[in-house]
Amino acid sequence: MSVSLLDSYDGVLFDLDGVLYAGPHAIPGAAQAVEELVQRGVRRGYVTNNASRSAEQVAAHLTELGIPARTEEVFGSAPAGVSLLGGALQPGATVLVTGSGYLRTLVEQAGFRVVDSAADEPAAVIQGFDPALGWSDLAEAAYAVNNGAQWFATNLDLSIPREHGIAPGNGALVEAVGRATGTSPVAAGKPEPVMFTQAAAALQMQRPLVIGDRLDTDVLGGNRAGFDTALVLTGIDTETTARKAEGSMRPDWILADLKRLFDGTHHALQEHTDA
Repeated sequence: MSVSLLDSYDGVLFDLDGVLYAGPHAIPGAAQAVEELVQRGVRRGYVTNNASRSAEQVAAHLTELGIPARTEEVFGSAPAGVSLLGGALQPGATVLVTGSGYLRTLVEQAGFRVVDSAADEPAAVIQGFDPALGWSDLAEAAYAVNNGAQWFATNLDLSIPREHGIAPGNGALVEAVGRATGTSPVAAGKPEPVMFTQAAAALQMQRPLVIGDRLDTDVLGGNRAGFDTALVLTGIDTETTARKAEGSMRPDWILADLKRLFDGTHHALQEHTDA
């Protein structure tokens, strides 16, 4: 009889893009896999570097795709990025938001004054992904950083899987500003471990399994949090890249897809270390 990988864990922390969906569509088998977790009473959480949508919007999107999700199960990088602002700036400080309306709202709710141009001399810039961002938005961020504004980023994902293929992510847009300023932002989100540890604590998981499609964010972040990690081969990284990765980015398990959580056909990456 095959042994379910889940027998060793009391919960699952999922990445979203490339794991549960790509663009507007669910990845085949993802909804059925999460529904199986619900039926088995396994706790689950959703940990995403996406900073353009609220937890309510993410949960609603997952639900529309047939993937069971509640708002309190979603942990995103936008709140983590705003927390960085709170640790660096005085209340009421001016901030230029290069990102979504959701990120702007969070910054305002945190007590900062949002401005729209580098000419307003912001104390800081916070940059998060939004597909509507254009050259002029990145230029304003660069002007502000070059004028002395502190620079923060919600995450540094270089690419994201979309319906039609792989597209530039927030990290790629951050790099454009970095090229113009010769500097780098202070970043929140994965691969920092904080969102994983916060999610596990909030959902009362003692031994969660982190599942993602990226070695440099999901697997590295889960490893840094001290949790076991699984790379699912439905997004960015492959088994070949996993085997070539340095120790801190090696997953404990490789899954061809999420069905492998239950049928015993997962396999271990024996060379994994916690270096």
